[in-house]
Amino acid sequence: MLFNQLGLSEALLKAVSKKGYTTPSPIQQKAIPPILEGKDMLASAQTGTGKTAGFTLPLLQLLSQGQPLRQRPVRALVLTPTRELAAQVYENVKEYSVFLDIRSAVIFGGVNQNPQVNLLRQGVDVLVATPGRLLDLHNQGMLSLSKVEILVLDEADRMLDMGFLRDIERIIKLMPAKRQNLMFSATFSTDIKKLAHGILNHPVHVEATPENTTVEAISQKVYRVAKGLKTGLIIKLISECNWKQVLVFTRTKHGANKLCEKMQSAGITASAIHGNKSQGARTKALSGFKASTIRVLVATDIAARGLDIPLLPHVINFELPNIPEDYVHRIGRTGRAGASGEALSLVSADETTFLRDIETLVGMKFPVEIVEGFEPDPNASTDPEKKQQCGGGNRSKASSSAKQAGGNSSRRRNTSKRRY
Repeated sequence: MLFNQLGLSEALLKAVSKKGYTTPSPIQQKAIPPILEGKDMLASAQTGTGKTAGFTLPLLQLLSQGQPLRQRPVRALVLTPTRELAAQVYENVKEYSVFLDIRSAVIFGGVNQNPQVNLLRQGVDVLVATPGRLLDLHNQGMLSLSKVEILVLDEADRMLDMGFLRDIERIIKLMPAKRQNLMFSATFSTDIKKLAHGILNHPVHVEATPENTTVEAISQKVYRVAKGLKTGLIIKLISECNWKQVLVFTRTKHGANKLCEKMQSAGITASAIHGNKSQGARTKALSGFKASTIRVLVATDIAARGLDIPLLPHVINFELPNIPEDYVHRIGRTGRAGASGEALSLVSADETTFLRDIETLVGMKFPVEIVEGFEPDPNASTDPEKKQQCGGGNRSKASSSAKQAGGNSSRRRNTSKRRY
């Protein structure tokens, strides 16, 4: 199938061609036609499968079919959990609407709101936003959602994990009851299905890959290692293998900073990206990583969600996530757009339970390797640490404890406000 067989307008096909695409991905083939028909949708696709274009292209076509309203109120709202993902979606909207009379803007926290407010005052058809900044500006009377025709919840599972449920519920009440709703998520957990039931009307269900599976193009391996030897091992692997672009995940912000310092001391250019970093620092780190002036980007789960890094060859889990679905999200940063990739996990004794849960989720046993001089500690406890923090503290203790105790997707969600 080609893009010109999906019912897209000439203006959109021209924009797609300008980006060098001719063949739609599976999620685009399945999602675009029903969205063009005005149907609600619940779609699941691995990261890197082109799901952003899957909703952006038909959304732009639907908006362009009508005459722009004089005041240009917000007619389409795309909610994302993180600044990085919001910025990436906005870039896609701009690129695909280059030949259309469509105005778009992105708003998120961590930066001065005045430039964002100025854009909103000029009129915006498509608004990409994080929930916190959106509600802040609405409460200040800087924007209205009373004319929204299409709502997109992108990375809906992550928004729930980050405690945005109440914010989403508040935002829903600010929009017209009659609208088209599109929910995109990497997984179809019980909580996602519950949220979808309350928002979507007779939705079309789309899955580009089996639920909670990892991308086949990714080679996955585990290194068993003593907890205190992890830093030495990761430096050895990156240095001796001469890897040039490596995304490394830690569970905490402090851990990300500490690992960065160790790598820099070893002569490896590295930068950390997490919630405590300013938006300017995060943007600079990501730009350096993409330009290959920084070899290693050390990130927490929250900060890395939505990063669009073409042809990323290596992802390393310096620490395993204590929520198995996060492993799928992490390694989905590589093996994108048909390219191969490698995902390595450094696993200490206290992460044995996490490893077992991940293998159960993805339905496979990972090959295990032990590097001489970096052997696991035979006397270490296999019990998980009692005070685990995930992604820099983005989940509630109740949620973390439930998962460590063998909980599943029905775990309790932290619904307190988060401003990202």
